Amino acid sequence: MSGKKSAAPDPARSLALLWGSHSKPGRSGLTVRAIVETAIRLADADGLESVSMRQVAEQLKAGTMSLYTHVPGKGELTDLMFDSVYAELYADVDEPARQDGWRAGMEFVARRNWEVLMAHPWLHEVPAVRNALGPNITLKYEAELRPLDGLGLGDVEMDSALTLILTHVQGTARGAAEHLRTQRESGLTDEEWWLTTGPLLDRYMAGLADRFPVAGRVGQAAGEQFQAPLDSDHAFRFGLDRILDGIQLLIDQR
Repeated sequence: MSGKKSAAPDPARSLALLWGSHSKPGRSGLTVRAIVETAIRLADADGLESVSMRQVAEQLKAGTMSLYTHVPGKGELTDLMFDSVYAELYADVDEPARQDGWRAGMEFVARRNWEVLMAHPWLHEVPAVRNALGPNITLKYEAELRPLDGLGLGDVEMDSALTLILTHVQGTARGAAEHLRTQRESGLTDEEWWLTTGPLLDRYMAGLADRFPVAGRVGQAAGEQFQAPLDSDHAFRFGLDRILDGIQLLIDQR
């Protein structure tokens, strides 16, 4: 993987592109939508580093310079890709709020975000904190806040509760993506890995029981339970339940 960083996107140009027309073809017949969809396919297959204006042009059988008449560079293209993958996150802006209560709504939000992150692991490489706010990200924020509205929470508390949930989802999804990559690179399933590694760990830990009594006991129990070093679905569910329990306490206080 190259250590070279692409130039940071120009916020003004990114916003103009994000909120502009993506289906209007230029003189070359290319559209912004076609460029973005092609870039997403490349990133899904080989990561964000694999995306370059040249690679996208080759996929579209177009000249590289013709792409620059639509998108100024990779920074702005990444902003467009980030916004685009969230276009179909929800059927409409009220879908999360139509679930059975606020808790079911936030569980729905968490699960949908998890699915998008698992389908597009390159999203973890995008610095989203200052990412230009496009129409799909703005609609996503609106949809995800609505289940929390009218519960007595303050506006900042609503934003903080949503951020807490999404941060948990992003962290566990990143761990799950790394886990899947390790499986692919090793060629071993979790069960195969555990059958090989479990007995070795038992042998080494047997002589260290006095030094690591809690770690040894808990690690063995978790390994036997999951038959793997990590169960991403369990981590996702366990953490989400604890977070929602805490938000419920906050709501009760209000």
